[in-house]
This record gives sequence, C-alpha cells and structure tokens, in this order.
Amino acid sequence: MYQKILVAYHGNSTRHSALHECLRILPANATAHVHVLVVIDPPPTPVVSELGTFVESTYEADLQIAKARVDEQARLACTMLSEHGLASTLHIECGDPVQSIADLVDKLGIELVIIGHSRQKPFALRWWRGATDAILVEKIRCSLLVAADPPGST
Repeated sequence: MYQKILVAYHGNSTRHSALHECLRILPANATAHVHVLVVIDPPPTPVVSELGTFVESTYEADLQIAKARVDEQARLACTMLSEHGLASTLHIECGDPVQSIADLVDKLGIELVIIGHSRQKPFALRWWRGATDAILVEKIRCSLLVAADPPGST
C-alpha cells in the first residue's frame, strides 16, 4: 500500500474526484499520510513606470487574498481525510502546478500523485503542462493516478 500520497487539489469539481479517488484506494484508518497540495496562480508582478519608479504593487496583498480564498476549501479537504481516519498535511504553493508537484514529490518522497482531470480541457491542462510545457508524467518519479470527473459534470 502507498504510504505517502500527494493529492493535487484545486477549486473546481475535480478536487472532489481526486479526493474521493484517494479515499477509494485507502481503507479507513490506513497508515498512509496524504499531502494535499493547492497551487494558486501568482498575482501580477510589480511593474516599473516610465519614470523608472515602481508602481505601487499589491502583490503581497493579492497573494494573501488568493491564499485565504483556497485555504478554507483546502482545509475542508483535510477534514474529510481526517474523518476517514487519515493523517494529512496541507501545502499551499504559488506558481506552476507541474513544478510544485514535482518539487514536493522529490522533497517528501511521495509514492503516488493523484490529480483530478476535468473535461474542461483548458483548465485541466494546467495540471498536465506547466508554464514551460513541462509534462507532469515526465517530471515525477512516482506513480500517477488520474481521477476523472463524473460523466455529465462538465
């Protein structure tokens, strides 16, 4: 049985499919540890005006707002895992999903990554290809489980 699992969690219906797939493959009270990863898009970066001065940036404020927006939903995912008797850790990253997943796989020794796949292709591609078209399956050195959203949920 897998002991270290990473569930890539995001803000649409596929978040449920990845979590539910995780719960389907793990018996209640399993000894596995589930890492829930939420990757948010970075806010626009500060710009320099024509006079060479920085335009007042709200980057940090925008980043905190984005993190707060996903934090509650992600904590609900951890609660769901806890109710199933599973230990979990929440990770909120900002940037490229593929690179964030690959980094955590290496750092934590993840054995299985579970991602949701939506039939809404433009959004789903974000999980398959990063900003530099890095393909997830080529970047990670562990098993990958793709949980499809239920038919008719597009």
